[in-house]
Amino acid sequence: MEPWDDVVGQPAAVEFLRQAATDPVHAYLFVGPAGSGKRAAARAFAADLLSDGSDDPERVRRLAASESHPDLVVVERTGASIDMATAREVARLAVRPPTEADRKVLVLVDFHLVRQAGPALLKTIEEPSPTTVFVVLADEVPAELITIASRCVQVPFRPVPAAEVVAALVADGVDEPTAALAAEAASGDLRRARLLTTDPELGARAEAWRSVPDRLDGSGHEALGVVDELIGLLDAAAGPIEAAHAVELERWSEERAANGLPTSVPKELADRHKREMRRARTDELRSGLDALAARYRSDLVGGGNPETTARALEAITDTAGGLTFNPGERLLLQSLLVRLG
Repeated sequence: MEPWDDVVGQPAAVEFLRQAATDPVHAYLFVGPAGSGKRAAARAFAADLLSDGSDDPERVRRLAASESHPDLVVVERTGASIDMATAREVARLAVRPPTEADRKVLVLVDFHLVRQAGPALLKTIEEPSPTTVFVVLADEVPAELITIASRCVQVPFRPVPAAEVVAALVADGVDEPTAALAAEAASGDLRRARLLTTDPELGARAEAWRSVPDRLDGSGHEALGVVDELIGLLDAAAGPIEAAHAVELERWSEERAANGLPTSVPKELADRHKREMRRARTDELRSGLDALAARYRSDLVGGGNPETTARALEAITDTAGGLTFNPGERLLLQSLLVRLG
């Protein structure tokens, strides 16, 4: 399997980027909704860029696919938006020489949240190091990103139909009911869908979210009990990604030991695992909200009250939008269930 196999439903973007990798410019902007495969495409594009001229291109592509290559640097926000500290870090990384390859790739995640740091980031992208290729990922192009966007080659990503994710999972050997459940929960993200197919509790968690309206009686006490249960589900959902990290660490240590190198876990790998864990938790919460919204829409089709459904869907949409700003999960869910109760 190669890195491009993780990008489904984006034939135009894949074709363009594979050709662009042979003669890249200094900056690209991938624009499309969450789950559309932008980050997977960034890994695959980086794999093509970094393996060019390598003595061991398969190793390079394998490391890039796991975001472990020393010349593939992923920059993620630590707060609700891209702040000045992050912009300064991007500037520092941009001038740092590559470690192994002839170039390095800087992947900037969630940069639709650039806010006040936009001008500082613009200066860095306008005056790039000749050995740096920027790949900026954004769900949209807000006003703060327009000038930066004008300095990049824009690559659009469309929402991925669940049927295409299901087809990819079935091709992997997953049975169709499991593939359909994972595809729905992953919102178009094939890598997450593949991880979810290993989770035997996926269906039970989705059903727990769908049953939330049946448990709300208007009392704060019952709502708090449901919140506790949902937080517990989020905690339990970490199992598959923790297992995947353990396998990766074991393989990494074995490879290092076989080459007589130290096997202590580097900070970069530990930090990446923490970022992936945070993102997986947010994805799981978003998936639960999607399942809850689906329940209300189903009730409407079955004769439910249109006004009640509209209010519930508005509350769920507001809650999902709030996930962008790293809120406290418990308070966010408490607020939602009070509105639904």
